Amino acid sequence: MREGLTSFVIHFVLLIVCAVAIYLSCEWFVNAVEWLGERLNVGKMAVGTILAAFGTALPESVVTLVAATTGGTAEAKNLAVGAAMGGPLALATVAYGVTGAALLIKRRRDRAASAVAAAAVPAPLEALGTEEEMKHLAKDQSWFLPIFFVKVSLGLVAFAFKPALGVLFFAAYAAYFWREIRSSREDAAAGDGDEEELEALKLQPKKASPDTWAVVVQTLATLVVIFFAAHWFVAQLDVIGPMLGLSATVTALLLSPIATELPEIMNAIIWVRQGKVKLALANISGAMMIQATVPSGIGLLFTSWHFDGPLIWAGLITMAAIVYLLLTMRAHRLTPARLAVAAGFYAVFAIGLIPLLA
Repeated sequence: MREGLTSFVIHFVLLIVCAVAIYLSCEWFVNAVEWLGERLNVGKMAVGTILAAFGTALPESVVTLVAATTGGTAEAKNLAVGAAMGGPLALATVAYGVTGAALLIKRRRDRAASAVAAAAVPAPLEALGTEEEMKHLAKDQSWFLPIFFVKVSLGLVAFAFKPALGVLFFAAYAAYFWREIRSSREDAAAGDGDEEELEALKLQPKKASPDTWAVVVQTLATLVVIFFAAHWFVAQLDVIGPMLGLSATVTALLLSPIATELPEIMNAIIWVRQGKVKLALANISGAMMIQATVPSGIGLLFTSWHFDGPLIWAGLITMAAIVYLLLTMRAHRLTPARLAVAAGFYAVFAIGLIPLLA
């Protein structure tokens, strides 16, 4: 009994240590990736949708690739498929919901700190950007939804050339990547209105304009820390879950997806705290596009890509959350409170999962 308690405490402490390491490394990462965007001459939206999203989602895609290609058992293959479905679910619900909650908290603190702000309530959409920015984010969701629908549909059928369709998912992301880079450079050339001064690079805090090598080193080094800390975090959850009486399936479907998307969530919280809401939302939407395409292409190429009840349920909830967000974005009615509601879809997923696992 005492040994079990000691083991639980050790794993719990490691869990907290990993979470702190992820947060601190994300602080350094978002600082570096903004400078990287400046060096590459891309607009603010592409910093979030491409650079930050690609950096934090790449390690997860590598894990999916390893599980799908080197896993010698059906369980390992299923792990790859589950990861490909769990990532978009956590991003569309928990990540957006946490961002909305962070915006609400920041707004209340800003009002409390200023008597003027407390007396003059800001417009409900002020914190979430302009109508043009909402249209851009809505366009991301418009790309995501049909791709994700095809992804789920392919999990329900079986035919000889299905694995070959994995290549189309890579092509879809390549098209999205090209669109974002071209659009962002056009915005940067025209002047997109983001002239804010960047914070000094943490690796070279005394330099107004850091060396490019320092920007690259800080970006890559923080990604390495995020990669290992995130996977150690998941490993601790896998141990703690059974200790709390949770089955391995519940841990894998409910807790692990949130853990694997923790870097994106941390990035969003940090950018919201800094008042850079556009980057926070763009990071999540860009990560969703990667999660909808790259892991799916890998899964189709190297697994049977067959969905059971829980995976189908995860797909339905993800699409429902995106439809909700897409409608509010297109109507330019996305407030912090409505964004926070997205987390409720994850609660619905958890409740609906109970009979499927019984």
